[in-house]
Amino acid sequence: MTFKLLAPVALAALAVSGCVTPVGPVEVTRFHTPDISALGKGAIAVEPAPGTDGKSLEWQSYQAAVQRQLALLGYAEAPAGQGAQVAELRLSRGTYQPERSGGGPVSVGVGGSTGSYGSGLGVGIGLNLSPRPAQQVQTELGVIIKDRASAQALWEGRASFAVSVKSPLADTALGAPKMAEALFKGFPGNSGETIEVK
Repeated sequence: MTFKLLAPVALAALAVSGCVTPVGPVEVTRFHTPDISALGKGAIAVEPAPGTDGKSLEWQSYQAAVQRQLALLGYAEAPAGQGAQVAELRLSRGTYQPERSGGGPVSVGVGGSTGSYGSGLGVGIGLNLSPRPAQQVQTELGVIIKDRASAQALWEGRASFAVSVKSPLADTALGAPKMAEALFKGFPGNSGETIEVK
């Protein structure tokens, strides 16, 4: 009797847990010059890196998120083309289909044996009934902070993030602030170190 009452509850909980999409961490790598005294102060403009389309709405969402983080670090916002420093921003986003774990959907095994009671041959077929993994959105954000006058790179950071297309964080409006915050966490960071920010 108890099992009959608990079974529907357990199935409902399982169904709800299947709808929750796990969120992977943001992988961040930073590099900087030995002298970091010029970082985190003065006026800075966030501009498209060479070869980057800075007119897309998606890029502008990331620009606003990066500008917000720079302001929290102590920078003053400058218009494009102005400011003692420039933050060159590049962005790439794409989708990919992960492979199903455990190989292909069908596997075939053949076995044979001989012995005192005769010989035998067996064939086994295995079906992988696991669901096909959801498509993933891969986003890569890169920022290089340069001294505008000399064009010397003072700091460089790269962030990479992959989530299911079904995740709310696949949406730029939510993903951009998360990535920008992860990229500048603990700024300027240890040069050459890769960290995972959850």
